Amino acid sequence: MNYVIAIAAAAVIGYLLGSCNFSIIVVRLIKGEDIRTMGSKNAGLTNTLRCCGKGCAALTLIGDLGKGVLAVFLSRLFCSWLEAGVPTAENTYYIGYIAGLFAIIGHVFPLYYGFKGGKGVLVGVSTFIIIDWRIFCILICIFAVILALSKYVSLSSIIATACSPLIIFATELLRGTQPAVCLLYFVLAIPMCSTIIWMHRTNIERLRNGTENKFSFGSKKK
Repeated sequence: MNYVIAIAAAAVIGYLLGSCNFSIIVVRLIKGEDIRTMGSKNAGLTNTLRCCGKGCAALTLIGDLGKGVLAVFLSRLFCSWLEAGVPTAENTYYIGYIAGLFAIIGHVFPLYYGFKGGKGVLVGVSTFIIIDWRIFCILICIFAVILALSKYVSLSSIIATACSPLIIFATELLRGTQPAVCLLYFVLAIPMCSTIIWMHRTNIERLRNGTENKFSFGSKKK
């Protein structure tokens, strides 16, 4: 029973925190506008940088990273408190994946903003800061390399996201985790990745058509 409660709590915590979209919050507080009506109309870091500048983007980065970290931390803490059929903190890793998935869903379909949010990349990768920092570092490196080569944020996000289930499996296997548990983490990561990639479907179409915007550190005003 504790096992079911822990999973349900992780889902609720992840979704409610994920629904706090800091791109929407920051731009509304500082600019008095809705980021979803600006630029690409995506409530995410890249669109915030392009439309509102580095200050708003930095606050968005901190907020969206923080909510992913907090979702996993609180969910695992609650799971440990329940003693949900597991004796050690390491065995609460699966709770981190549940919290991460629902944090992404909350970011994409935020309860507080009419179920219209961002694409979930930042909050998704941030969950691995708590789940396993090594996976986080590998994903950031893949993203950075692809971005440096292509100058496309969307392509970098898609490739890093698509690689993550295999990276999770390999990292856990090398760490000495039992193969069955590695497979569990692999399976739990698939809906996280699928949601993020699905949210990039318009970017994929623009990449195919050659009309996708390339990344620049300069902001572009509305």
